[in-house]
Formats: sequence, structure tokens, C-alpha cells
Amino acid sequence: MKQTIFFSILLVLFATIFCTTTLAQSPAAAPKAPAKPSPATPAPAVAPAKPLVPSLPQSPTSDSSSGQDIIKILRKAKSFNTLIRLLKTTQIINQINAQLVTTKSGGLTIFAPDDGAFSQLKAGYFNSLAERQQKELIQFHVLPVYVSSSNFDSLSNPVLTLASDSPSGYQINVTAYGNNVNISTGVVNATLTGIVYSDKTLAIYHVDKVLIPLDFSKPKPPAPAPTLAKAPKDSSAEDDDQGETKKATSGSTSINLIGNIHGTMLLPLTVALVSVATIFS
Repeated sequence: MKQTIFFSILLVLFATIFCTTTLAQSPAAAPKAPAKPSPATPAPAVAPAKPLVPSLPQSPTSDSSSGQDIIKILRKAKSFNTLIRLLKTTQIINQINAQLVTTKSGGLTIFAPDDGAFSQLKAGYFNSLAERQQKELIQFHVLPVYVSSSNFDSLSNPVLTLASDSPSGYQINVTAYGNNVNISTGVVNATLTGIVYSDKTLAIYHVDKVLIPLDFSKPKPPAPAPTLAKAPKDSSAEDDDQGETKKATSGSTSINLIGNIHGTMLLPLTVALVSVATIFS
């Protein structure tokens, strides 16, 4: 009996010691989560090549849906009524359309002043020009080559226009820098303000002024004075004049002879009278 009690006491003590030791121990450390890999540093983006002359702002109507009908394109833009009228009245639109159809490469570039640009001209200016100058003024706004908005810096000044009838006439200078394209005629400095239409062979650009050629300001050489035609001589009248002259000369000669004769006769008579007077005195 005593052994059973003693054994129970030892068992209780052993259990107490075991529980105390287990509680005193620190809990097992939780397993560490695997470290997340640091995000890779993105490579710097390479900027696309930038044209020397960035594209000009596109007009809301700048698309190829109108084809290459220039009048239709300008009419759709709604601010080129004056230019449309002058293209028709001067018939330059026919020349432009024909050249655009027949050209195999190169195309055309048109600088289109809007109605506001034409209103800046002196009243009646266009009508004051001769018919030939009216046509040249409209042709002066057309280049016989296609120039994209990013290639104006490739032009070599001076630039020939459709009005150029010689290497030295009706030319413009184009300056492209930054986002600006300027046109100088020697009389007017204009700026391209946008693209009205552009495809692979036709480009129409909006300009803020009408381009006036310097050739309009050059003094014209004075016209030679008209020469008066000489009336043909009348041979009979000339013979009469010569006859009268001969008669007058003969008459003068006769009078001189008579005077000489009278002078010769009077001199001895005078001497004789003086001698007689001396004798009788």
C-alpha cells in the first residue's frame, strides 16, 4: 500500500516537472517566407528618331477620303472660298489638275491662303492686276514637287514655283526650324499654320498670308519711244525747189555784175569831172 502511494506521488511530481519544462520552452520559430526577388530595373526607353521638322498640326478635314479633287478638298475645309473662286476664274485649276494627273513622280505642293488672308490685301488689289499677273499670282502658290511636312528642310533655296518661267523669276525662300515653316517672297513673310490635305503626291498647306511675288515690285523697263516715219519726197517738188534756187542764184549774180559794171563806168567819169573843175578854177 505504501509503495502504491509513493509511486503515485512520484508520478505526479514527474508530470508536474515535465509540464513546467515544456511551458518554459520558447515556441518553435515559424519558418521564414522566401524573400521576394527585387523587381528588375527597366531599361531606359529609346526615343524614336525625331524629324528635323515635326509634322504640322493636322486640319480636322485632313484625310484622303476626298481623293485628289482639289476644289472638293478646299471646299470641305470651309475657309478657302476666295482661293476656290480665283482658281476657277484664272483657270489655273485646270493646269494643276492636268499636271497632277500626268505626273509620275514628284507631285504637287499647294500653299493655300484662307479667306482672312485675302481680306488683308488692299481693296481691289487682285482686280488691279493684269490678266497674266492674276494667273502668275495663283501659280506662285504652287510648287511643282511634293513636299511632306517633315521634309521642308530638304529644300534648296530659292525654290521654284509653278509661276517660274526662268531660273531667276517667281521664286520663294523656305526656312524650317523647330515646329515652324516660314515662307519669304521678298515682299511677304508667311507662316504655315497647318495641313489641309496630304497623301503621297499632293500636299495642301494652310498659310496665313497671300504670297505676293517680288517680281510684281520690280520696275519694268521703259518702252522705246515711237519713231516718226518720214514722208516720201516729191521728186517734182524737189526739182521745182532746185529750179527756184537756181533762178534766185542767177538773179543775184546778174545784179552783182550790173553793179560792178556801173561801178567801173562811174569811177573814170568822176575823175574826169574833177579834172575839168580844176582847169576852170
